[in-house]
Amino acid sequence: MDSDICQVYEDEIQSLKEEIKLLSKKYEDSQQESTYFSDKEILIKSLQRELQGESEGHESAADLQAQLESLETDLSFLMKLTGIQFTGLSKKTLERTGNKTVRKYRLSGSCCSLSFQLEFQLLEMQNKGNVSAAITDLSITMEPRGNSDLDNFVSSSEKCGSLLTFFRSLSSYAEWYEHRRCTFLHFKEKYPDIVSLPEGLLGDYILLRNPKASGFELMIVWKIHINEKGKTTPVLDLLTKVPKQVLDQKMAAIENAPTRFRSMLLVVGIEEAIENLVNIFVSER
Repeated sequence: MDSDICQVYEDEIQSLKEEIKLLSKKYEDSQQESTYFSDKEILIKSLQRELQGESEGHESAADLQAQLESLETDLSFLMKLTGIQFTGLSKKTLERTGNKTVRKYRLSGSCCSLSFQLEFQLLEMQNKGNVSAAITDLSITMEPRGNSDLDNFVSSSEKCGSLLTFFRSLSSYAEWYEHRRCTFLHFKEKYPDIVSLPEGLLGDYILLRNPKASGFELMIVWKIHINEKGKTTPVLDLLTKVPKQVLDQKMAAIENAPTRFRSMLLVVGIEEAIENLVNIFVSER
């Protein structure tokens, strides 16, 4: 009889242990769900937790603080260098069995005037003290949309699962994207009666209209191409819209204008080439 009672107690204790283990796991997973922070705060908090966890009992608080300050400096430098700002992160453990751990991440941020959201799973495997990691199920959303080149690059990045390639190429593309936006804004503010932006600052062309020559227009097209491997190439060209009477008078000059504009780009650069073109355009009667 006593043995039966003991067995009941042992079974109850074992049941409680399993329940405690399950609740502990649920609590740990819920603790890994992080809320959204601003700028670099999210990465700093994560780094701080990792440093405290790895160095507990081995280094002083002053040493940990020094390491954290060094990481903050490096992170600030990288953000300024690349233009990438992280604004949110959530993390959830999907599976943890033996030497295998699967976590799901959601990451959001911006690079210059482009915003992005990423979702992916990180598979971690431990083998004799070594840890290997692989990214799967990568999904990327970019704003604003509409650029077929950028869409193809995003699709290629999702297939490859390479975050390094994505961020490195995004930084280069966004730098040109922001450069174009600022250049368009500069000429619109400097020549408000001549320069117009039919598609706004995020469009890929501007129009020059001569108020002294009705119907005479020049379109400066500025495309930013990015291939599936992430190489970014700006391409500029000039298109003309000329009234027949003006075309009859200056046929040769107008026909050669796009070629001369492309040559000027190579010699003096984008801003100076557009500036010279505007000055020549305004002087036409």
